[in-house]
Amino acid sequence: MTEHEDQIAQYRLKLEETAALVARIRHEINNPLTGVLGQAQLLLREDLSERSRKRVQTIEDLALRLRDVVAQLREVQRPGGETDGEQSNS
Repeated sequence: MTEHEDQIAQYRLKLEETAALVARIRHEINNPLTGVLGQAQLLLREDLSERSRKRVQTIEDLALRLRDVVAQLREVQRPGGETDGEQSNS
């Protein structure tokens, strides 16, 4: 291998390692986030005081915002949008 090819191979390996890290981070955030969002949405169906409803609505809004940020990580996870067969709903 030439020095240039070796450098390209090193960059590709680093990119693959970074993509794997992003996938793990997404997974570790999405799992508890799904629970938090679901519980907040269930609470919003209950008869709550106005103060409690506002607090739960804030939790839901922030969880949705975080879900959107995690979804954006999918876009940078793999060049060209490749996700190695990963489901698109994660």
